[in-house]
Amino acid sequence: MKKKICIIYTGGTIGMEETAYGYAPAPGYMKKTLGSMQELKDPEIPDYDLIEYSPLLDSSNITVDNWNQIGADIRERYFDYDGFVVMHGTDTMAYTASALSFMLQGLSKPVILTGSQIPLCKVRNDARENLITSMMIAADYGIPEVCIYFGGKLIRGNRSTKVSSDTMIAFDSPNYEPLAEAGVNITINQKQIRREARELNFCPFTNNQIAVLKIFPGIQFEIFENIMTDKLKGIVIEAFGAGNIPQNDDSMLRMLQKAKENGTYIIVCTQCHRGTATIGKYETSKNLAEAGALCGFDMTVEAAVTKLYYLLSRHQEEREIKLLMETDIRGELTRDA
Repeated sequence: MKKKICIIYTGGTIGMEETAYGYAPAPGYMKKTLGSMQELKDPEIPDYDLIEYSPLLDSSNITVDNWNQIGADIRERYFDYDGFVVMHGTDTMAYTASALSFMLQGLSKPVILTGSQIPLCKVRNDARENLITSMMIAADYGIPEVCIYFGGKLIRGNRSTKVSSDTMIAFDSPNYEPLAEAGVNITINQKQIRREARELNFCPFTNNQIAVLKIFPGIQFEIFENIMTDKLKGIVIEAFGAGNIPQNDDSMLRMLQKAKENGTYIIVCTQCHRGTATIGKYETSKNLAEAGALCGFDMTVEAAVTKLYYLLSRHQEEREIKLLMETDIRGELTRDA
């Protein structure tokens, strides 16, 4: 029997039309375009159903509610299809892929996010290859993970980050090898694939206040003290190198102390494209350790943020959240990196 997949079209460059004001999404355009693509009539291409969101979303406007909507749509149709392709704008695709990886526990089918830098309406584009290969992998390769396919590589969703705004290779997986590469043939890296022998469990996210703070030379921490209220549930700090922050004045200590008193979770990631954060490796991270900060190891910021959303949505116990934040639960981190 021919395989069948579900395509969820949320918006993004891939389906935009050219207008007098620049590229813009157009309701109904994707259905018409897919119907006219001769490539999709080839026997190698699976059958598909298309779900088009209304309104179509610029990925810059994606919210937690939209993540929940995508996850719920997959959960509702999970047993009707062999796999899922989510067409999505590139700007926040890594966040959505990371969120879905935590939200959809126990996957046994592929969920592949893709998009493009140049829309389908242009003669020269990357959209066709990204879409066609995503459809083939979703139908026939049995990779039970949330992934991004882009620019010839299939990468784990919660290891992904956007690295370019104007080249065809827009995404990278800095600390984890690709799950597959598409050249003349599609080559699967089986040892990199994570498999869970469980039934699907869908956990929608609750809206919690989470902040991201990128450290830079000369940062004045007192600017951020006012956000350290008991409503702020977590802050992800993008630190220097292996998890270092400045120790020039007391304002940073006051900020960290306020976060600790309010029960705000502090997660430390590295700004470096590759490598890991290790709190306590250098003296300049000792204040983070004293404030009870959690180590993000080699997690991307996208994974750290969405993982914290997941843990706050599912767990109430502080001890359990702290333990799981530093534990690999979906292939998102390597403790010994």
